[in-house]
Amino acid sequence: MPNQQKNGLNLSREEILAPFRDSKWGESFPPILDVQQVSTLLRLPIQTVYQMSSRGEFAACAIKVGKHLRFYRDRLLQTIFNHR
Repeated sequence: MPNQQKNGLNLSREEILAPFRDSKWGESFPPILDVQQVSTLLRLPIQTVYQMSSRGEFAACAIKVGKHLRFYRDRLLQTIFNHR
């Protein structure tokens, strides 16, 4: 189990990917996520996801495609848990 540090949990790539190897999680949360999927995964209201994105908190893991935000799942989890 990783040591919790002041700057996050410092999860390894393996620890981030492990839950998504199960077919249910892998199907529900593919490598590229939309806002609804991020909201469900993080258990946050959709509006909170948009607010966090507009504040730049997801700059390392999100991209705007037309009017839509798309998130790289693994980078998102690194950002949330490892503060990267």
